[in-house]
Amino acid sequence: MPLVDSARQSRGIALLVALATLIALLVPAGVQGVKPPAVEQIQILDISDWHGQIDPIQPFGFPPLGGAAALSTYFDMERALYPNTLTLTAGDDVGASPPISAFFEDVPAILAERLMGIQVATFGNHNFDGGLDRLQDQIDLARSNKPRDVGEPFKYVSANLSNRNQNLRHVQDYALFNYRGVVVAVIGITNEEAPTLVFPGNFGTMTPTDGVAAAMAAKADAEAAGATVFIAITHKGLRGFDEFAQPFGELIDFANGVSGFDVIFGDHTDIQFAGTVNGQWVVENRSKGVSYSKTVLNVTRATGDVALGSHAFVTPITADVPPDPDVLAMRLPFFDALAPIFSVIIGQSDVRIPRADSCGRPDGRLCESLVGDVITDAMRLTYGTDFAITNAGGIRDNLTCDSGYAAGFCPVYAPPPWLITRGEAQAVLPFGNQSVTLEVNGAELKTMLENGVSAMPGANGKFPQLSGLCFTYDITAAVGSRVVGAVHQDTDGSCDGAAVDLTAGSTYEIATNDFMVAGGDGYPNFFSRSVTRNIMVNDVSDWISANTPLSPDLQGRITCVRIFDLAGPACPVTL
Repeated sequence: MPLVDSARQSRGIALLVALATLIALLVPAGVQGVKPPAVEQIQILDISDWHGQIDPIQPFGFPPLGGAAALSTYFDMERALYPNTLTLTAGDDVGASPPISAFFEDVPAILAERLMGIQVATFGNHNFDGGLDRLQDQIDLARSNKPRDVGEPFKYVSANLSNRNQNLRHVQDYALFNYRGVVVAVIGITNEEAPTLVFPGNFGTMTPTDGVAAAMAAKADAEAAGATVFIAITHKGLRGFDEFAQPFGELIDFANGVSGFDVIFGDHTDIQFAGTVNGQWVVENRSKGVSYSKTVLNVTRATGDVALGSHAFVTPITADVPPDPDVLAMRLPFFDALAPIFSVIIGQSDVRIPRADSCGRPDGRLCESLVGDVITDAMRLTYGTDFAITNAGGIRDNLTCDSGYAAGFCPVYAPPPWLITRGEAQAVLPFGNQSVTLEVNGAELKTMLENGVSAMPGANGKFPQLSGLCFTYDITAAVGSRVVGAVHQDTDGSCDGAAVDLTAGSTYEIATNDFMVAGGDGYPNFFSRSVTRNIMVNDVSDWISANTPLSPDLQGRITCVRIFDLAGPACPVTL
């Protein structure tokens, strides 16, 4: 069954009724009943992978971007140009969020979305990070009409979750919006691999079903309910572009699998894209509010035809608009509660330590990264293991402060050296994962490394960051047979040590995290033989404090080669 949008239309309904009565009395009969325009324009605003980014992002070398207070103002400006505006997001609006939101179970993020005017969201894997009870609380807060709640209610939709109604309340397949007789359906789709990206059990008894089949079934149902415009919000993204500059990834596969959608919004992979795929307009933004999209559809009433009127990506420079005072007021008590803890400086670095990797990938999922090196060095040296490995998807921010970066509770200062606050460390590792140690044989270690590069050349959160060893893989080889060899790191960190035996005849002790050891991101499930240690972010923070100042450098821990098929995919290019 659809959800019909009434929250925004119900405001001031008594006043509208009174005005209608007055107009009926005062306006001559021949003037009443003005026909709607022949072409109805509908604007869709969309943000991708917002992750509770209440405070602005500050990419290195750029001014601060986004933040809820600025986005709220930008969105209001866009809505002033088009009265028929939908504001959407396609999953991961919460989860993997900065401390100001994460430490309060993402309540601040939901409140910020209400103030920004989000109307419909779907679920990505990170919506399930805290389990079903927390997710239900977030759904309830999003839809609440209680007078004390700020902003406007919004809805969650997902059409491809089996047993959904036995696990979650107030979630539907789609939402309907009526613009003077033009009915728009917004259909939600959750990424099918989502249960493998969170802890076991976080989905309850739900399983994401095939998104294409579910989307087409929901579209047919919405059409029967009167919809003539169809929008999909799906937590699927691009993985990259091939040697012919053509996009590939789950979002493209989805667009090629469905038909009849007017716009398909993607998410999940932090790649900006807009283009026509299988006759449908497909869009994905950069994550965390670094960009948003505005798409205008022209709907011809006489024929029902829907055409793309215009599309643009907007880079929301924070300083270019006045912040929404209601967002600032909502944020302040949460920030004040954490500032005494997270503003503490725990160390410094002679160089900036970004999340981006040596190939320039902002989320560090293609190549070795300095932040990955520091985290895994901290784990390996803390527990005295042979090696350490962690998934790039668990690393969410820069480790060093950019000056005045509120999300990491950073001071205003002039680097170098680059400061590291407890809040910035928490922003890097927001999930509350625990460090674990265990013994594996060489063949098992190889399986872990194979899994880490199995999605290449597509960027994926399973990509490994590691310490104690350096390995080489052939990107053109078959998945599962890509790892060419590995060596121990030498005492100076260089990749000149003895060979690592990747057969079952060897044994090594490794440090990793509890998500990976439980089978997360497709890694082997070794949980039953692992030893749980400390909270991972505390291990890293303590190691930084004990070893400050840091001076990390890229050491070639991960090397891509092309051996067997020179016509196959290319290795990522290091900067």
